[in-house]
Amino acid sequence: MRIVSTNFIPDRSRPGLTTTAIGAVDLQGAGGNWATVGRRSRGGRRVRRQREKRKGKSVGLRIGTLNVGTMTGKGRELADMMERRKVDILCVQETRWKGSKARSIGAGFKLFYYGVDSKRNGVGVVLKEEFVKNVLEVKRVSDRVMSLKLEIEGVMLNVVSGYAPQVGCELEEKERFWSELDEVMESIPTGERVVIGADFNGHVGEGNTGDEEVMGKFGVKERNLEGQMVVDFAKRMDMAVVNTYFQKREEHRVTYKSGGRSTQVDYILCRRGNLKEISDCKVVVGESVARQHRMVVCRMTLMVCKTKRSKIEKKTKWWKLKKEECCEEFRQKLRQALGVQVVLPDDWKTTAEVIRETGRKVLGVSSGRRKKDKETWWWNEEVQDSIQRKRLAKKKWDMDRTEENRQEYKELQRRVKREVSKAKQKAYDELYTRLDTREGEKDLYRLARQRDRDGKDVQQVRVIKDRDGRVLTSEESVQRRWKEYFEELMNEENEREKRVEGVNSVEQKVDKIRKDEVRKALKRMKSGKAVGPDDIPVEVWKCLGEAAVEFLASLFNRVLENLEKAYDRVPREELWYCMRKSGVAEKYLRVVQDMYERSRTVVRCAVGQTEEFNVEVGLHQGSALSPFLFAIVMDQLSEEVRQESPWTMMFANDIVICSESREQVEENLERWRFALERRGMKVSRSKTEYMCVNEREGSGTVRLQGEEVKKVQEFKYLGSTVQSNGECGKEVKK
Repeated sequence: MRIVSTNFIPDRSRPGLTTTAIGAVDLQGAGGNWATVGRRSRGGRRVRRQREKRKGKSVGLRIGTLNVGTMTGKGRELADMMERRKVDILCVQETRWKGSKARSIGAGFKLFYYGVDSKRNGVGVVLKEEFVKNVLEVKRVSDRVMSLKLEIEGVMLNVVSGYAPQVGCELEEKERFWSELDEVMESIPTGERVVIGADFNGHVGEGNTGDEEVMGKFGVKERNLEGQMVVDFAKRMDMAVVNTYFQKREEHRVTYKSGGRSTQVDYILCRRGNLKEISDCKVVVGESVARQHRMVVCRMTLMVCKTKRSKIEKKTKWWKLKKEECCEEFRQKLRQALGVQVVLPDDWKTTAEVIRETGRKVLGVSSGRRKKDKETWWWNEEVQDSIQRKRLAKKKWDMDRTEENRQEYKELQRRVKREVSKAKQKAYDELYTRLDTREGEKDLYRLARQRDRDGKDVQQVRVIKDRDGRVLTSEESVQRRWKEYFEELMNEENEREKRVEGVNSVEQKVDKIRKDEVRKALKRMKSGKAVGPDDIPVEVWKCLGEAAVEFLASLFNRVLENLEKAYDRVPREELWYCMRKSGVAEKYLRVVQDMYERSRTVVRCAVGQTEEFNVEVGLHQGSALSPFLFAIVMDQLSEEVRQESPWTMMFANDIVICSESREQVEENLERWRFALERRGMKVSRSKTEYMCVNEREGSGTVRLQGEEVKKVQEFKYLGSTVQSNGECGKEVKK
């Protein structure tokens, strides 16, 4: 839809005059496509805009602010209003919610909030679903000021929500609020966009004589002391009071109505240099979410660079193989694809591709999009109807303020609260009833995961900083930085002594891998695990039964017969030495070497997948063999310093050293450090702790290379809590 309109904006070059906005700028945002069209002007502005359009594209945003009075019982109603009014970002004040977190409020909207008292104050920012993943940082300064940083296609946008103290509050409290707001503004780089949505509890007044650089002349009534503070802040921070630049009827400028008073206390501010990006701003009337305040909404257009959209990753629905009918259909289609053969082809690439293609056809693929949130699953038609009637009653009362209309509106407010309470109770009762079933348990865990995910401020790290601290926004630069970081991290080796002594290799006959071994291994493997690079889960092999056992046994034995070549250079000498010292057969050693030779990996991040890079240090992450290999290395390196239990207890990298004195502990700790670090294994200083059992004297410390080791009263070993007083009360209580 294209709406042709003419808006009036101030001519800042000549105070007191207005000019008609000209040219055509397509705005695409939550509000649909719209344009501002006017006469052609001198200076070629139309040509310049067309040139800008060719260079990049525009992103339209609808940003608002609203004092909600309280968020209790209003979350879904607020989301419903934002969806109807097509608001992308909304600053909210007086939430009266205690806590410092984020949560879904329904319809894909998410609220980031902060409050210290459930009876007063509290601020927040609500984001539409498509912008939630763009959050880079959330700063909760106080229950009156918080800020949120977004990255929108390479443009940094800071949204600040503020709630100034009321007129009757102490001057010290007001000064503290403005000081906090100043600090937030000073922390934002000058090149980034800023939009402030706030209830400033002040009147900037009508007219702008003397203040033309920070405000227009379309305020409401007279300026007061609190309004002067708003103007002074705008001058200090080079901001503009957006509400006052657009000529509207008074009904669309008044943000607060109570009794017989009609005032303007809620404002949207932006940097003066970005005021040209604001095309409209007005008060939205006819909504009943807040009792006294009205929502202020502005239209903002960001010019961004054209970027390639990352492809949505679609995954095969392998989980459907849990159902026997799907499993049978998969087997039948696979036989047809193989020419009615029961035996799988010997070639791994051919087999894997046929399995993947059959899985996509039979089981289908995911859309790649997240499911709708379950936070407001209690929202039903009765609640929606009640809220609609309340909204109409509020609109009726605004137009005709009679006592009868007022009472009708108040009665509908009470009815909405009752309907919401009943709907929630009914939904919870149904959930409790289903808890005895497997589906009910899944619902409960799904809700818990949803709440945990929604409680996180930053869900995806879409931008990172380079070595010099500059923020990278393009997908290509972010992927390069991730690759660079992990390539260095996974190929950095600690200093160590080179081994001079050799070790004899163990040459012995290695039996072929039997089918019953493969069968047992498949049975022990857990379902529901993430797939590897081949995109084939263990469920496929379990579904195929004996055909899979035959194929895998044959494949593994062919691998064993193909490992006779010699290695010119071994990058993991310590691992090979320890395996030979432990008596591992040379053929098995070559199998492991073959796994690690020229091993490459990628990093999967929020903006896609990086290019491959070599990994020449350390063990493979996620490999079932890695814990065993690590245990071999630790067993050999600690052979000279390890004592019998209970003086030494070791499970993988979790080591407990027991002694009868501090001096002996320090001596043993130093021996362990030397034995491990001379061979390239690092002892973590931050994770090393000590505890005295039944200590009589409180003096003395334990040191590692002169650095004091942290003392604790309890610690966990293999999931069990060990207490310094020798008791086990905490473990029993757990």
